[in-house]
Amino acid sequence: MDQEQEQMQFLGFFGIFKETFKIISAYKKIFTQITVSIILPLSFVFLAYIQVSEYLFGQIEKNENDLDQTPKNTKTYNTLSEIISSELKYFFAFKVLYFLFFLIMFLLSTSAIVYSIACIYTSKTVSFKTVMSVVPKVWKRLMVTFIWNFIVVFAFNLLTVVVFVLWAELLGFTMFGIFALSILGIVYMMIFIYINVIWHLASVISVLEEDYGIQAMLKSKELIKGKTGVSIAIYCVLNLCFIGIQMGFEWHVAHGKGSLIVRSLDAIIFFVLLSLLILISLTAQTIIYFICKSFYHENIDKSLLADHLEVYLGDYMPLKSKDIQLENFDI
Repeated sequence: MDQEQEQMQFLGFFGIFKETFKIISAYKKIFTQITVSIILPLSFVFLAYIQVSEYLFGQIEKNENDLDQTPKNTKTYNTLSEIISSELKYFFAFKVLYFLFFLIMFLLSTSAIVYSIACIYTSKTVSFKTVMSVVPKVWKRLMVTFIWNFIVVFAFNLLTVVVFVLWAELLGFTMFGIFALSILGIVYMMIFIYINVIWHLASVISVLEEDYGIQAMLKSKELIKGKTGVSIAIYCVLNLCFIGIQMGFEWHVAHGKGSLIVRSLDAIIFFVLLSLLILISLTAQTIIYFICKSFYHENIDKSLLADHLEVYLGDYMPLKSKDIQLENFDI
């Protein structure tokens, strides 16, 4: 990274994106290899899921419409019922398999990008072979962190349901009730985004430090203080881009009315855009980690970080907190 440690804390919204593009362009080879091997399959699976889901859901919807127009207790009715039941089972199984594969590929991508940037930061030689040897070990730590994030989000959504039920019973769709519901909706989105921002930073911590799981999320919560605004802003912008790509693919490809050639070209464009977005997002969240460290004047010893990024006898050695929180430097 070109930025000195004590200067990184001053990087703002545009500065983070500038640093992100600078790192990616300066180390095209390793990021291209990671993109081709992990991020491209991840993007392909996501877009293919949208296309296949639309087809399967369309078949189920068609059969359900036919079922509604068929007299009950007839052979045709029973046959359609069995077909719909089977299609729903296949659809559910497809969703589960997709989610597991997407999660694995996403965590692998996170591991590869975070580890690579840490190597770049320490001026340590980084090769695709080294990255891919470390990634499977780091991935296990990221999975634990994701599970804890899932538990937190589930508990938060469960609490939201309880609050919604109380709102419906006490206020309902009165003028004040609608106003209260709007406030609750805004609060829900703010907290949901905040939880996800913490999880993204916790993922970087899980790769570079000894903590993972709930410990990484708690540390992320403390670390992100002071840089919460810019972190949330970057998260929102990147996710708006993600939503735009997803909606664009659905409109122009999944539901597109153009010729096969036009839809194929559109699919390729969205495929490339999604892959680039994932690469930029993972790089930006890693840079935010170093910015937060700089904000708290935690001078990261590059030699110690490099030592802990090494792979000895096939064992991944995460960086310990005492090694990165060495001394405060004066501004």
